[in-house]
Amino acid sequence: MNLSFFDQFTSPHLLGIPLILLSMLFPALLLPSPGNRWITNRLSTLQSWCVDLITKQLMTPLNKNGHKWALILTSLMILLLSINLLGLLPYTFTPTTQLSMNMAFAFPLWLATLLTGLRNQPSASLGHLLPEGTPTPLIPALILIETTSLLIRPLALGVRLTANLTAGHLLIQLISTASTALLSIMPAISILTTIILLLLTILEVAVAMIQAYVFVLLLSLYLQENI
Repeated sequence: MNLSFFDQFTSPHLLGIPLILLSMLFPALLLPSPGNRWITNRLSTLQSWCVDLITKQLMTPLNKNGHKWALILTSLMILLLSINLLGLLPYTFTPTTQLSMNMAFAFPLWLATLLTGLRNQPSASLGHLLPEGTPTPLIPALILIETTSLLIRPLALGVRLTANLTAGHLLIQLISTASTALLSIMPAISILTTIILLLLTILEVAVAMIQAYVFVLLLSLYLQENI
């Protein structure tokens, strides 16, 4: 029984070929194909409004130098948002429940922000490792602590996204299993459990959107520190 709960987090295979790439590329099929006009229907209007809103929210904390990252951060936000929401559909696979994939997103982008700061303003970037006015005996310990906190940032990004989505999927499966098992024994409790399941599903939709936003927002804040 325990193994069956975690089977949903195993990457599906077809003829020995992993389908995780198909799961990642499927959200791109939802985007409208380019035409002679910028906006061709109401769906295009809604998508353009969402992209504009996301870009404004992400670029607000950044100065003009950080606006060069608008395309990367907005594209990552839309990709994570689409994958997280599509993963809530029945009989689907959520790639963002895999820590390896989330780390593949978090580590290169975090490293890019760090290298940007070391290239453009090395003194200010290294100055974050030692707060001003630190007593001399505490300098080695504070440098070690700040360096450790800097290096675990990509790990924290990946683990946060993985843990929240994994926990939500497990709760949905546990409650749905309990609701099905109680249907023939205690119908009233089964109906109550189903109502809780619907509320939890709505909560998971919000969590999927919030976690995608938090992931990209933290990357933008790391970028702001280095520009």
